[in-house]
Amino acid sequence: MKHTVYIDGQAGTTGLQLRHKLERHDAVELLLISEEKRKDEAERKRLMNSAEVVFLCLPDEAAREAVKLVENPNTCIIDASTAHRTHPDWAYGFPELSRVHREKIAQSKRIANPGCHATGFIAAVYPLVAMGIIGKDYPLTAHSLTGYSGGGKAMIAEYEAAERPFTFDSPRQYGLGQQHKHLPEMQHVTGIDAPPVFMPIVCDFYSGMATCVPLISSLFQKKISKAEFLGMLAEYYKGAGLVGIGQEESGFLAANPLRDSNRLELYLEGNDERMTLVSVFDNLGKGASGAAVQNMNIVLGLEETTGLM
Repeated sequence: MKHTVYIDGQAGTTGLQLRHKLERHDAVELLLISEEKRKDEAERKRLMNSAEVVFLCLPDEAAREAVKLVENPNTCIIDASTAHRTHPDWAYGFPELSRVHREKIAQSKRIANPGCHATGFIAAVYPLVAMGIIGKDYPLTAHSLTGYSGGGKAMIAEYEAAERPFTFDSPRQYGLGQQHKHLPEMQHVTGIDAPPVFMPIVCDFYSGMATCVPLISSLFQKKISKAEFLGMLAEYYKGAGLVGIGQEESGFLAANPLRDSNRLELYLEGNDERMTLVSVFDNLGKGASGAAVQNMNIVLGLEETTGLM
């Protein structure tokens, strides 16, 4: 017997990616809403309460309202919006971070799916704090390159328009006021004292992401070489099905080699004094729909990479 799943907001970029993955997932039955009833609250409520797992692919306020429609105590909600990522009653959906994270996901009926930029930053920084390499007061900075699909349908249309501004040919930094919506999540999950100075950059390619965290070893809490640091990271993520350590020997590190993938790879570049820790992944995969399906698999007691490899 298959597990029943419903996507609320399946017309958006993440919703479409989720539907594509779930239609190929052998263990689930996708409950579909007819186009004419897509905004019919009664029909949405009926389908949500009929499903074992509900994915919310909605704006923040709409996601909060959608949660109120679920009255079935056995229905698990996986929210892809920003709305619940720092909420104490919601599990944070990044199982590779720790045994505690994984167990909370498995036992929870409310799971907040991580944001894309936040996924890259947290994958790099959480182990550093957990292993005592840096203190919570370390002055962190990060820049994060993303494909334009991260901006959703509106940005995709802008980038793929026949007549578009010439500035779209160049990488464009945004979030210039240091108020990016992923910053609270970055600080909350890693436990750092202050959010990083964060520089998100959208580029002229469809999907892919490279989140870069510069590090100065003289500010570490313990003296370690680059090789020792790399070994500690490899041990930390040992056995993680969708997170691993990458190796780049060409002298160039691109942001899109894992496009259409659900993996994340960490690269440690630099030397013993100055290093850059880089998370490379697909903003639509491990940064969105791939992570959501992984969390669903854990909740349903399935192999976590089912439908993702």
